[in-house]
Amino acid sequence: MPRATALAAISAYYDAFNRGDTRAMEALVTEDFEHHVNEGNIRRGVEKFREFNAHMTRCYRETLTDIVVMANDAGTRAAAEFVVHGSYIETDDGLPEARGQVYILPAGTFFTLREGRIARVTTYYNLADWIRQVR
Repeated sequence: MPRATALAAISAYYDAFNRGDTRAMEALVTEDFEHHVNEGNIRRGVEKFREFNAHMTRCYRETLTDIVVMANDAGTRAAAEFVVHGSYIETDDGLPEARGQVYILPAGTFFTLREGRIARVTTYYNLADWIRQVR
């Protein structure tokens, strides 16, 4: 059952993401949550995750498709692969100017879970490909 619990938590996380329900995403993480952002610093704690989500909501509109979620039998580690379909709606610091550009980008995320809650999210995508698409 631990594997099924992990798969359910990750699926709920991505369902909330696709609904734009960041509060539901935040409810699935532990208090000592670590968010390892592609090409960025580690954000520790739920409050830093809330700040990140507010920033992302302001700058991007994204939907994930073709989501495949995998988990170990113990339910402590999981991974997901998906395709990001997005619009760049407000210029993000240090990145090209936003003009509503659309992009499609493959990505993946690794998770650590504790007692059915998400303790770590590490996301990877090709930033150079994203920049090429929005220039």
